[in-house]
Amino acid sequence: MFNFFTTNPLLKILPRVKGKYLCNVNMAKHTWFGVGGDAEIMYIPKSPEDLAHFMRERPRNVPVFLIGGGSNLLVRDGGIPGVVIKLDAPAFKEVKVLNDEITCGAGLRNIELKKHLIANRLGGLEFLCSIPGVIGGSVKTNAGCFGREVKDVIVAATIINGAGEIKKIGVKDLELGYRSSCFPDDWIIISITFKAFVSSKEEIEQTLEEHKRYRKANQPYNQKTAGSTFKNPQGLRAWELIKKSGCQDLQVGGAKVSEKHCNFLINDGNATAKDIETLGDMIVERVRQKTYITLEWEIKKVGVEK
Repeated sequence: MFNFFTTNPLLKILPRVKGKYLCNVNMAKHTWFGVGGDAEIMYIPKSPEDLAHFMRERPRNVPVFLIGGGSNLLVRDGGIPGVVIKLDAPAFKEVKVLNDEITCGAGLRNIELKKHLIANRLGGLEFLCSIPGVIGGSVKTNAGCFGREVKDVIVAATIINGAGEIKKIGVKDLELGYRSSCFPDDWIIISITFKAFVSSKEEIEQTLEEHKRYRKANQPYNQKTAGSTFKNPQGLRAWELIKKSGCQDLQVGGAKVSEKHCNFLINDGNATAKDIETLGDMIVERVRQKTYITLEWEIKKVGVEK
C-alpha cells in the first residue's frame, strides 16, 4: 500500500507490497529512550510472504534497517535514511504451542508472552517476560537476565534472508554468544521456537512476580531508558566499573545516569539523542582512564547525527 500524498521519491522505486509504507516517521515514538529523528520510510509488512517479496524486489542501494520494540536502541537526531522495517502486523505476533515447545512471532512483545505461559502451564521462559522489547530482538541480542539467556531455551528460528528466502534455522546456526549473535545482518527473524517445561499456574505467576519486584527495586522503572547501556566485560560488572570511575552522577543536557542503577542512562524528558550518546561516550572514556578497561555499548546506535 502506498501513500500517494507524499512527494518522497524513494516510494517510486520500492516494490509494491500488501503492507504499509509510511513516510517521515518520528522514531522517538518507536523507542524507549523517546528520542531520535525520522525514519525516511517505515515499512510494516502484512505477512512473512509480503516481507519476503519486499526483500527479493527491493533496490539493493537502499539501506534497510529492522527495528524491534525499540528497547535497546538509540536513534540519532538526524534520523534513519532508507527503509525501517517494523514487524507490527498480527501475522508476526502469533503464538503456537505444541507439547512443551512454544513458537512465537518475532513481533510479539516479551511482556505478552506471560499470558501464553500461564494459559498453557509452561515454565522456564519467565525471564523473557521481564525483558523490554519484542521476541525477535531478544534473540538477535541473546538477551538474558536472572541467570538465563535466550540461547538456553531456543530450539530454532524461522528467518527471511537477504534474497527473500524463508528458512528454518537451528540454534547452532544462530551462534549465540554473550549479548550477541553471529548471523548475517540481512537476516530477519520472523518467528522463534522455545523449549519450555510443564509447570503450574501458581509457580509461573510467582516467578513472574519475583522478577517484577526485583526490577522495580533495583532498576529504573517507568522511566525513559533503554536498559543496560554497556556489556559486562568478562569476569567484571559494568556498573561497578562505572561507579568506581566516579560516573554515577554525570549528566549531559537531559541525559543522566540512573540513581538506581548506574549502567542505565535516563532521558529526563528533555534529552536529545546527542545528549545520551555524549554521556555514554564520556562514561566509556572515564572508565578507560581509571581502569584501563574499555566498555562496549550494549545499546545499538543507528542513524545520522543532526
